[in-house]
Amino acid sequence: MNVQIQAVHFEADGKLMEHVNKKLEKLKTFHDRIIGVDVYLVLDNVAHNIKDKVAEIKVYVPKHSFFVKHQSKTFEESFDLAFNSMVNRIKRQKEKAIA
Repeated sequence: MNVQIQAVHFEADGKLMEHVNKKLEKLKTFHDRIIGVDVYLVLDNVAHNIKDKVAEIKVYVPKHSFFVKHQSKTFEESFDLAFNSMVNRIKRQKEKAIA
């Protein structure tokens, strides 16, 4: 599984990167044929005082790719919400494939 994590408009600290990597390892339990994962952590609205933290996750499996995006006030919360949505999408897709 090829994992790429990019921080846009800020420098991600080690604690955040460790949190993201630990969660991504769990994806293997939901789908055994994941080819790659792209994670984008974006500090949005930099020009304004509002600084939303956006997490985007794209997962590649054979013949499909899944994309989720969430934003909140912390990167950890944004990533966790996006990760949970991704898990649900992967589970739904596997159920469709079985049926």
